[in-house]
Amino acid sequence: MAIVGKAAAIVGVGQTDISSNSGRSSTRLLFEATQAALTDAAVDAASIDGIIPYPGGPSAEDIASILRLPDLTFTASPHLGGASSVAALGLAKMAVESGEARCVLAFVARNGRSEARIARRVETLPGQHLKNALEVPLGLNSPAQWYALMCRRHMHEFGTSREALGQVALTMRANAQLNPEAQMHGRPMIYEEYVSSRVIADPYLLLDCCLESDGAAAVIVMAAETAPDHPHAAALILAAKQGHPDSPDDLSGRRDLFDTGLTRAAPRTFAAAGLRPDDIDLAMIYDCFTFEVIQQLEEAGFCPRGEGGGFVLDKHIELDGSLPVNPHGGLLSAGHLAGMNHVVEAVRQLRGQCGQRQVANVAHVAVTGWGSLGDGALAILGAS
Repeated sequence: MAIVGKAAAIVGVGQTDISSNSGRSSTRLLFEATQAALTDAAVDAASIDGIIPYPGGPSAEDIASILRLPDLTFTASPHLGGASSVAALGLAKMAVESGEARCVLAFVARNGRSEARIARRVETLPGQHLKNALEVPLGLNSPAQWYALMCRRHMHEFGTSREALGQVALTMRANAQLNPEAQMHGRPMIYEEYVSSRVIADPYLLLDCCLESDGAAAVIVMAAETAPDHPHAAALILAAKQGHPDSPDDLSGRRDLFDTGLTRAAPRTFAAAGLRPDDIDLAMIYDCFTFEVIQQLEEAGFCPRGEGGGFVLDKHIELDGSLPVNPHGGLLSAGHLAGMNHVVEAVRQLRGQCGQRQVANVAHVAVTGWGSLGDGALAILGAS
């Protein structure tokens, strides 16, 4: 694919180790990931004039002061929960292609296991008045409980099975065994271990739920025309769009429980990129829970609604399948950096840098984001 002028591209990626206890502040983690991304891109820190932080962590001002940035012209922070990392790519693309910024840093940095765990983070979600008045008194107060309702309804309507959920968990864990940076590297899993894990919120078992992690990941976005100045092939941001469901802050007010932000963002993204789901070689799916892989495969258009369970049982998502998913192990087994580590993996796959887990002949990668109670985003990255 020819590189086209001002088209935005990811020219550098960086990531810290992912752990359950980093022993460093989130700001320190951010600095490490940013330095790694700058080194990867062969870009001087002073070049950064745009910053897109992940909400609820270190701010644009934090990293700007640490790096002593001389002229910051663009900052923004998308508030879509776990869809924010992918939405950030859309913002970075707009900033670079419009000329608002020349070099944009987007990042996630947090101690999501040793400090701000999920029970604390949910207090920042929208709709707290509804939740506190109507849901919390009845015990409906965690993401596992909210999303379990969607999963159970899918099981009821379409016959989605426990085995399908387990296949997602097993695939992510198998992929993590090929990724030395994954939290679950060296800890293989069999189905009996999965199915005997304790119940969290029926039908979700412990091993249906993603990890809580400490770490940081960052990307540098610049115009594709600068690609010759960087050591590695640029990953073109062909399109990145966001969407929101009916009644974004609760489930009970929705006309269609399965109609999410991704349902709306996906067709817009494919149209903007001039591609179809069949053109995608690899999918990085935001796997906060096993069922969310199934649901997002459907809503992104990779299989019809109701057929996601069969799609994963037929092993389409394995590394040698028709649509490999999360070769690094995903949020379920690699680590939870709010999906920015998915973006890093997508870029590395496009470059061919992933060793044993490398998917052959990757030209187009789709990256999904899922946040809050169904905010969604989809980005399509292409090889340059």
